[in-house]
Amino acid sequence: MTEPSSNRPWSPAVDIYETENELVLKADLPDVNQKDIDVRVENQTLTIAGTRNFEKSEDKKGFHRIERSYGNFVRSFAVPNMFDTENITANYQNGVLSVKLPKKEAAKPRQVKVEVKS
Repeated sequence: MTEPSSNRPWSPAVDIYETENELVLKADLPDVNQKDIDVRVENQTLTIAGTRNFEKSEDKKGFHRIERSYGNFVRSFAVPNMFDTENITANYQNGVLSVKLPKKEAAKPRQVKVEVKS
C-alpha cells in the first residue's frame, strides 16, 4: 500500500474568470472541511490556504492505492487594482470554493451617448 502524501503541499485546481461586474475564482477542494479553509487579501494578493486531512482508518488493509494528496495547500494570485478587495465574498459548496471580487465602479463598463453634429 502507498502511504498518503501528507508531507508535501498539494495544489488545488483553480479557474479564474471575469464577468462584467466581478472577478470569480473557483477552486476544487474536495474533502476539505470549511473550517480548514482560509481566504484573505493583502497588498492586492488573494491567498487561499487550508488543509485536507487524511481520514485514518482502523483497517488500512482495505486500501490498494492512495493517489490523492493530503496536507496543506496555498495558492496566491495578484489582484488588479480595478477590483474591490474590501467587498470580497467566498462560498464553499459541494467541494468547490467560489471567491468573488466586485469591480470598482470606475472599472465597470459604461456607455456614453455622443451627439453627432453636422
